[in-house]
Amino acid sequence: MEDVSLCEAWLRVCHCPLSGNEMKFFHMWKKIHAEFCEKIPDSPRTEMALSSRWKLLNKDMAKWRDALAKAMNLYRSGENRTNELIQAQMWFGATGGGKNRFTHHECWEVVKYCKRFIIIPMGPDVVLNEMPLRDSTTSDSPLDSPMSEDSPIQKEPRPIGRKAAKAKKAGNSSNFNSKFLEEIARQNSIRIEMEQKRQDMEVAIQAEQSREKAYLRTKDQQKTDRETMAMDTSHMSPETKQYWKLERRDVMRRRLFQDDGPSNTDWLNDQNH
Repeated sequence: MEDVSLCEAWLRVCHCPLSGNEMKFFHMWKKIHAEFCEKIPDSPRTEMALSSRWKLLNKDMAKWRDALAKAMNLYRSGENRTNELIQAQMWFGATGGGKNRFTHHECWEVVKYCKRFIIIPMGPDVVLNEMPLRDSTTSDSPLDSPMSEDSPIQKEPRPIGRKAAKAKKAGNSSNFNSKFLEEIARQNSIRIEMEQKRQDMEVAIQAEQSREKAYLRTKDQQKTDRETMAMDTSHMSPETKQYWKLERRDVMRRRLFQDDGPSNTDWLNDQNH
C-alpha cells in the first residue's frame, strides 16, 4: 500500500503540467512527501526514505518495461497473452539483478501510462509470399537508386519458397533460444557466486563474533578472579572463610591449568586430602 501511494504521489507531482518540469529535487520530494502523508498520515517515512524507495521501484519497473517490450515483439498471433507475461517474467529474471520475478504489479498499473514507462510495441512486418511489401530502409528518391540511366531494368530476385522460409525462421528461433538460455545460465552462475560470497561473509562474521564473545568472557572471569583473590576475610565467620578459601583455590587451579596444563594442579589436589 505504501509503494502504491508513493507511485501515485510521484505521478501527481512530477507530471503536473504547471510545475512538474521546473521543480528542484529538494522541493519535488518535499511535495511528494506531503502527498504521500495525505494518503498514509501515520507513516514514519521521511523524504529521504521515500526517495530511496523510489529508486528501487523505478529500477525494477524500468526493467519490467523492457521485459514487456521484448515479450511483445516476440508475441505471435494465436498465442495466449499469458505466454507473453511468462516470457516477460523470464526476461526480467535474466536481467533482474538477483530478482527472479517482478512483483510490483499494483505500482506498474499506476505508472505504466506515463512517458517514462510507456511501451510502444513494434508490429510485425506485412509480408506477401514470404517477402515484405515495403522495405523501410529503401529510399524512394530516384537520386539514391543504384541503377544508372544506361543500365537495363533489373528484375527483382525470386522469393524463396515456403519450406526454405520456414527453415530459416526455425533457425533464427533456435539461435534466439540458445542465446536466451546462455544468458539465463550466465545470470544463474553470477547469482550462485554472489550467494557463495555472502555465505562466506556470514561465516567470517560469526567467527569474529565468537572470538569477541570468548574474549569478553575471559575478561569478566579475570575480573571476578581478582575480586575473589582480594577479598578480605578477616571479619568473616569460619564457614564463610572456608568458602572463600575454596573459591581462591579454584582460581589458582584455573590459572595453573591455563598456564602449564593439568600437571601443575596436582599439588592443589594433595592439599585437599
